[in-house]
Amino acid sequence: MTRAIFLDRDGTIIKDNGHIRSEKDVEFYDYTFDCLKQLQKYFLLFIITNQPGISKKIINKDDVEKVHSYILQKMEENGIKISEIYYCPHCKEDECLCRKPNPFFINKAKEKYLIDIRNSYVIGDHPSDVKLALKVDANGIYLLTGHGRKHYCELDDSIRYRIKICSNLKTATKAILKLVSNS
Repeated sequence: MTRAIFLDRDGTIIKDNGHIRSEKDVEFYDYTFDCLKQLQKYFLLFIITNQPGISKKIINKDDVEKVHSYILQKMEENGIKISEIYYCPHCKEDECLCRKPNPFFINKAKEKYLIDIRNSYVIGDHPSDVKLALKVDANGIYLLTGHGRKHYCELDDSIRYRIKICSNLKTATKAILKLVSNS
């Protein structure tokens, strides 16, 4: 079975610039490509993102898909393979099955790619990211970039003690690689 890293998009691999509708609004963190190059040596890489702006009619699916095509192009140009980008177009009030922290997309990836979830990671800057990790019994890493600092207080002790908290993707990558090299 294969290990995977499930990355949030905004605030994790790119700066959170609100409801992004065009490639000109995509700003990668200066460490994103280096981190993902290192991680892909040991893990399949996926992006799972909630895009409620679609449901709220602030952006549309074409906008999101253009942005994702651009992200995939930039990843490829930097020697990085993203296995899939999954996105939920719903807002919280829709109570859909695909919005994080629901495990819909991880279950899809697990089945298609035969992923060893217990040795995989979910990384993001929202409580829903680490709640997703805990739901599927993966390793959760909460980042303080993006909305991470703002929502940190929403993580109660029962969650904080079961996840790793890192300042950004760079420190998360170092922590993961240290664990991989010790195993």
